[in-house]
Amino acid sequence: MGRILALDYGQKRTGIAVTDSMQMIASGLTTVPTAELLDFLSRYFEQEDVEMVVVGEPRRMDNTPSGIEVEIGRFIERFGKRFPQLPVRRQDERFSSKMAVQAMIQGGMKKKKRRDKAAVDKISATLILQSYLSSTQL
Repeated sequence: MGRILALDYGQKRTGIAVTDSMQMIASGLTTVPTAELLDFLSRYFEQEDVEMVVVGEPRRMDNTPSGIEVEIGRFIERFGKRFPQLPVRRQDERFSSKMAVQAMIQGGMKKKKRRDKAAVDKISATLILQSYLSSTQL
């Protein structure tokens, strides 16, 4: 069984999380500059068996797509052309950044470290992936 990889796509940075090979545990992997994302994924897919990618779906409170959704759609199109063998699923990511900061606070992370946007993005990707795993195990 291959891993599932999740992306918290952003204009500047993208947080990345991945499951274990049994697809049971979501763990933060890294954060990469979005401009370098496809190249990073290409290298990662050469080293690891990934069977699916989950991309966060940012929505507003009224359930309409957020402003970055157009960019995410373009990214998914480019991703599909470069990696046609990998299916892409979407997962609602409302509140993932707020939940990531809350998790950092509860985990005792110092305020200076909580300001690190890359750490927030990586934790957000982990929350998106965990949410996806939970929704598929119902």
